[in-house]
Order: sequence, then structure tokens, then C-alpha cells
Amino acid sequence: MTTTTRRSTGGTIPPRRARAATTLSRSSGRLGTRVVTRMDAEMPWFRDLGAEERSWVGQIVQAGIRAFVEWYRQEGTEGPDGADADVPLPATPGVTASVFGVAPRALAGVISLRQTVDLVRLTIEVVEQQVPHLLPAEDVGHVREAVVRYGREVAFATAEVYARAAEVRGAWDARLEALVVDSVLRSERDESLMSRASALGWAGRADVCAVLADLPAELADRDVRGHGDLVDAVRRRARESGMDALGAVQGARLVVLLGGAPDPRAAAATLLDLVGTGPVVVGPRVGDLSQAHVSARAALAGHRAVGGWPDAPRPVMSADLLPERALAGDVHARRHLVEEVYAPLARARGPLVESLDAYLAQGGSVEATARALFVHPNTVRYRLRQITEATGFAPHAPREALALQLALILGRQYDARPASWRPEAPSADRGPEDDPETVADGPAPTPASSEPTL
Repeated sequence: MTTTTRRSTGGTIPPRRARAATTLSRSSGRLGTRVVTRMDAEMPWFRDLGAEERSWVGQIVQAGIRAFVEWYRQEGTEGPDGADADVPLPATPGVTASVFGVAPRALAGVISLRQTVDLVRLTIEVVEQQVPHLLPAEDVGHVREAVVRYGREVAFATAEVYARAAEVRGAWDARLEALVVDSVLRSERDESLMSRASALGWAGRADVCAVLADLPAELADRDVRGHGDLVDAVRRRARESGMDALGAVQGARLVVLLGGAPDPRAAAATLLDLVGTGPVVVGPRVGDLSQAHVSARAALAGHRAVGGWPDAPRPVMSADLLPERALAGDVHARRHLVEEVYAPLARARGPLVESLDAYLAQGGSVEATARALFVHPNTVRYRLRQITEATGFAPHAPREALALQLALILGRQYDARPASWRPEAPSADRGPEDDPETVADGPAPTPASSEPTL
């Protein structure tokens, strides 16, 4: 007389299934040992693991075999004619917990996805090979079919485990990247900056610049996940162009650090279709990431002031925004106009300051300037060329004339100050972080400071 096993859920387990499951359960230890022995012989990566990691892998193998036996025991019910009737397979999360729950999450960082797939494949192969030695011939085919079906579930569970690990790792990388960018903006040049950037894939290229842009309109109100997609797209675009990139969203703006960008304007132009339609401001090129705060702070100052130039090109260099930055209160832009524009004119031979002042007052007319100064027009033209060579600004160009006009005003204000309020003369060994153009706005110095409050 045929007997059946009653399940806790109220159904019955066919005797053939119950008999095979009992035999497999008793042999699970031997099967696990065979799998580990095969791995040690055929998989070099397994031999290279430490004792603790090998123990974790062994636990996963044993747990997988036990989970299969239990799944096989519960996988079918007895039909009206005594045959097996299939029921839906167990959900993947259950397989994930029963197979991989015995090992810590850290194992996903030790064993790669491909190695785990090899582990699953070898385990299935060993079980299939041993089934004929453990079960009667009439049970072998059904059990092998069940092994293949369960192996599919384990494969999905494996993908889930590594997908979750990748998601966690991606979230951590995003936080670390935002921390690196924020440290650059805050000029926190500690030794950990380079190591953190290296962990994010920064190759340490020279020629670094910072780019500031508005977020695309469709991302302005999105959550952090949408921002992460934007940063990923920027990083991919930079990599396609042969550059390193680190990025972070701060409020409604995107901050990007580009490495391997000898032409900052051209480098920023590759990102235009990824960012918003507003201004894109590029900081000056600096030597490496340790000096990136110079470029970032200059770009930040330019981004704050670029609204004063509605027709600014995209992208625009922070140096091209000196007039707007000076009017917006950028201390370093003002200092640059005084030290790098006004001072060379004041030190030059000949009345260049007076000639420039007269030229601007006469609306850019050479003849009118010559009459005001009682000199020949060719003399005025010669002096204008000298002004351009000394400052890099051409008086006949409207925007450059604006910068020269501001330099005259700020320089004269500076000359009118008491000597005790004036800064020391620039030294020859000043580093790039002390350059008044490349350092962006910061708190205005007090009269007792070594910098002028311009």
C-alpha cells in the first residue's frame, strides 16, 4: 500500500518526492564536501582566498544544497491520479535569504559576480553527477530536472545580491564624490583628497579646471537619484573625451571638476547638451587636483556674477567676467584689476594712465584724445598699443574698455588710502592659490588685513 507524507500546509507530498528528498538531505554534507574539493582543484581564485572567506563559500554551498532539498520537498503536490502536480516556484527573495543569507555582505566585495556564477554552475554539476549514485533510477530524471529549475532561481538570486551590492556601492560612491567636490570648493587641501578621488577613478591627470552650470529644467525639482543620473552622464561624456571628471549637485547648480583639460573652454563645451540652458562658467586651468580649489572658487565667483552679462557666451571663462565679478564685490577680482591692470600702467614709462583716462573720457576717439592731450594722434595710438601689451586689455574693445575703466577707478581708490592699509608688494614666490584672478571671492578682508578691502 502506498503511503504519502502530510505537509504542514495541509497538502500531501508524493512518496517518491519525500523518499528522494530524505536521501538528498542525508547526503547534503557529502555533496557540499565534493563541491568544495572540486573548487579547490579547479578554481585558482578559491585557493587564493583566506580561511575565513573559504569558510563563507563552504557555508553558501551547504546552504544552497539544503535549500534545494527543502524546495524540492515542497515543490509539488499529489494530483488526483497520484502523479506530481507542479505549483509556482518559490519567490526569488526567499531563495536569496536561504542561500546567501549565511554569508556577510562583505563577501560580495571579495568574490566577483563571475566567480559566484562559476560556483553555482559547479555546484549544480556536482549534484547532477551524484544523483545517480544516491537515488533509484526512476527518481533520477525528475530530480535532475528539479536541479536545473532551482539553479535558475539561484541564478536570479545571485544577480539580485550583486545588484543590491552595486546599488549600495553606487550610493556610497556618490556621497564620497560629493564630499570631494565640496572639499575642493571649501579649499580643504588635506592628504585624503587625492586618495578619495583615486577611489572614485580619478586618474590624476594634470590640467584641471572647474565648471559650474545650472541643472536642466527637468531635473531642477527631481530627487537625488535624478541628480545621480546627470553626474553619471557627465562622467561618461568626459571619459569619451579622454578626461577625468568628478561632479556633484549643489542646490540648483552642477559643479564639475575636469582633469586632462588643457583647453578649459573646449572641455566645458563638450558638456553643454547635458546641463541647463543658463550660463556655464569655467574656472582657469590649474596644475592638478590639489590646486582645483583655485579654479573652483573662481568659477563660483563668476557664476554668481554672470547675470550682469546677459549675452555671455556659453561657456564663458571666469577671467572674462572680471568686470561683473568686481562689481558684485569679488575681492579677488578687484585685487586683480588693481595689481595686474592698474599697477602696470602706473609703473610704465610715459603717461599711460592719463592717456587711457582721456581716451575713455573722449568716447574712444583717437583724434579727440590727441586734442585733449595736445599730442599727435599717432602718439595716442602708440600709447594704446602699450596699454594693451601691459594689461592684456584692448581699450578699443567695449568689454575690455569696461575692465580698464574699473581698474582705473579701483586703482585710484587704492592709491588714496593710507599707507598702513595697503598690502605688501607681491612677492616673486607667490603660489597659484595667491593669484588674484584665479582665486575666487571670499570674505572681504578688514583694514588690518594684509589685503586691500576693495
